[in-house]
Amino acid sequence: MKANKPELIVDGKRLDGRGFGDLRSIKITANVLDNADGSAYIEWGGNKILAAVYGPKEVFPKHFADPTKARVKCRYSMAPFSSLEEHGRSGPNRRAIEISKVTTNVFENVIMLSEFPGSEIDVFIEVLQGDGGTRAAGITAASVALANAGIHMKDLVYAVSAGKIGEDIVIDLNKIEDNYSDCDMPMAIAPRNNDVLLLQMDGGLSKEDLKKAVSMVIEAGKKISSVQKEALKKVYTGIAEKYESNGV
Repeated sequence: MKANKPELIVDGKRLDGRGFGDLRSIKITANVLDNADGSAYIEWGGNKILAAVYGPKEVFPKHFADPTKARVKCRYSMAPFSSLEEHGRSGPNRRAIEISKVTTNVFENVIMLSEFPGSEIDVFIEVLQGDGGTRAAGITAASVALANAGIHMKDLVYAVSAGKIGEDIVIDLNKIEDNYSDCDMPMAIAPRNNDVLLLQMDGGLSKEDLKKAVSMVIEAGKKISSVQKEALKKVYTGIAEKYESNGV
């Protein structure tokens, strides 16, 4: 048991008033950066994260190019001002390197790499403010940014964490829950077939708890996917309205 663990569930509610299966508020805006091929900004609870996509583009150095498929590079980073823990820190740490790697693995499994042989697709995830669940929020935003860039994918990936507090399974852990829960399990899902693209676990779950947690992730994913699609729809609806107003 973690030392000085606070009480995270009071009278059947979490400290922020949510039920066990409730998500924090999510807002996604696509196409927010003019100098990127695709971009998205997400506010998820206290998280504020930018995602930008560049490519497909020429690989440099050229000897890293694969003539049969695209190369995907993802970089996750937290701004030095994003949290008290990150304050004053510069450069990638071990956690950022690990999240960059697993994020790359997620998108290598959904991007149609063979359509862009010999090229490179760069995905940048920058956490401006962190409040627990930043890897999940970053993947969710990056998926929207890739779609905004016109990168062909098999599915629009979302990610969210599940966890265990005492005897209860909860969804979308905030920072204090992430720090003091008995288990934290971020997952990334391709919703068309509910394929699991990422599953990491800090702590332990019984077989029954794992089944319940996965079920809660998939149920929550329906709302997350809806917010992702709405963000993309607004971009292209806005473009169409602009052309109509100009008499095109």
